[in-house]
Amino acid sequence: MPKANADNQAAPSASFAARSPGMLRIFQALLFVGLLCLWYALTETGIMPKFFFGEPIVVFSTMVDWVVSGDIFYHLGITLTETVLGFFIGAVLALICGLWFALSPTASALSDPYIKAMNAMPRVILAPIFALWFGLGIWSKVALGVTLVFFVVFFNVYQGIKEVSPVVLANARMLGATRKQLLRTVYLPSATSWVFSSLHTSVGMAFVGAVVGEYLGSSAGVGYLILQAEGVFDVNTVFAGIAILTISALILDAVVTAIENRLLKWRPN
Repeated sequence: MPKANADNQAAPSASFAARSPGMLRIFQALLFVGLLCLWYALTETGIMPKFFFGEPIVVFSTMVDWVVSGDIFYHLGITLTETVLGFFIGAVLALICGLWFALSPTASALSDPYIKAMNAMPRVILAPIFALWFGLGIWSKVALGVTLVFFVVFFNVYQGIKEVSPVVLANARMLGATRKQLLRTVYLPSATSWVFSSLHTSVGMAFVGAVVGEYLGSSAGVGYLILQAEGVFDVNTVFAGIAILTISALILDAVVTAIENRLLKWRPN
């Protein structure tokens, strides 16, 4: 009985977001405004030094100036190009390799120690090597983004294929399904949810690859703007660049979510 009561009490809270999505958005916005007000109050009273923590009004003003002048769009376009290319190439390669290794025990066994070794390696340290190989253009940043995205998607695809029900496979084979038909009608639908869940994380990883690459050497990009601001201790511009990157990442994540919801209409809520 105590457990049942606890479940009943938890149910209204758990379903609040589903029952009142509008109110949830309002509370989220109020929380954001409250944090901004707290930041403003702490810096204006001197509790947090403005030199180190910046000023929210100046940060917002910098972002507005960038948008009005149009200066940010060139740099943002460079960063987004690097991000989208790294995200797309890494996800496609991971999907292909994940399917191959999951469906080929021999390939999986042979590559297992190498996959584990590369996944354990902090891949950010590859950035200088990519800069040496591909130069200081966008492709060194794309290459770093690919390495960060690849393993996130790869392991989800691999696990999604392995989670296919043996009963479903047996029934499909009894009906005469070929290997190609199994891939299209059984394996890929099973892996789809796993793939999309990994893509949300991968968007952030692709941004990390682009920005870290711009830090190490570039002449354009939001990461370049942030690095230049850090060089003159302009913390407000640093925060403005971070805010621009965050907004861009959220927009990309929303696009992925919209595609996911459209392709996975069959998925139960």
